Amino acid sequence: MTQKDITFVADFLTEHFNEAPELYNRKGKYFNVERVGQYLKDEDDDLVSPPNTEGNQWFNFLKDSSHLKESPLLFPYYPEKSLHFVKRQMEGVIDQCLQKPADVIGKSVRQAACMSLYKISQSEDSTPQLFKLPFLWNDKTSNLHYVLFTMLENSISKIHILRRHTDTSRSVSNGILAVEFGNFLNNSINESSDSRCYSCLDAHFYDDETVTVVLKESVQQEGKERVLAQLPLS
Repeated sequence: MTQKDITFVADFLTEHFNEAPELYNRKGKYFNVERVGQYLKDEDDDLVSPPNTEGNQWFNFLKDSSHLKESPLLFPYYPEKSLHFVKRQMEGVIDQCLQKPADVIGKSVRQAACMSLYKISQSEDSTPQLFKLPFLWNDKTSNLHYVLFTMLENSISKIHILRRHTDTSRSVSNGILAVEFGNFLNNSINESSDSRCYSCLDAHFYDDETVTVVLKESVQQEGKERVLAQLPLS
């Protein structure tokens, strides 16, 4: 420690560890440093040493504003309570705010379609992760929803595109299809290789007409190729 560090600690002890006789009638002995710890106690009791808000610019501002003083948009202040108490109060208010939208949204959601992507054995202890990415895109011009995803295990070289109309009563052709990359890039990357195969690391819509994919060479060796490809939806 430097002399400057020691001076800081000494000043802190001198300033904060003065005895407080007015608190002796309470349980235990309290020092000024307790004013910090009291805010962190998970209890509903009043603070041992409530803060002094005299001269606080924010409170003076609220006091002088007739509009803000009673505004329902401002969270009430509890000068006698700990942060845990205030946290619970705020969580209750937030839960109350979110409950109505959750009920309305929940009642409006319904299943539009169901399709089986894969089956697993019921005897397996843990379900393997077979579903990866997915990335969502909404084409507002054509009123279409898209979902990009990949299936691990037996089809790592494929990317699947699910397309649905935003109007659930309408259907679109080729609702789901798969694009297989395989070794179609051999001619542009390495003329002499016949064994190169690529899997999809990531995929996003670039715009309504184009999908951007990051491909990885699947062979087990150092220096694997990485390819950034733009695929037109058409």
